[in-house]
Amino acid sequence: MLAKLKRLFVIKTRFEAYLIIFALALGAMTRGAQYTLQYPGVGGYLLFAATAGAVFLGGAKILDALRYEREARDAGEKTADSPAVSPAEPK
Repeated sequence: MLAKLKRLFVIKTRFEAYLIIFALALGAMTRGAQYTLQYPGVGGYLLFAATAGAVFLGGAKILDALRYEREARDAGEKTADSPAVSPAEPK
């Protein structure tokens, strides 16, 4: 039962990743708009830019992690059929 619940919190597809990134961006832009009201002037706009930048960095990391996991899974499937060779052994 816990395994099924745990699977709900795993991002499996790029579509799911884009939905999460959209939700992060929506919250960050709302918070950035509040910063411009709380801190008028350049300081508020810098904080607004920082919230946007955090979403860009987080979104890129999510998408990179999905690509890395897919490549690792694909490499594992390809090597599962071939004989095991340790990386330390010379060919």
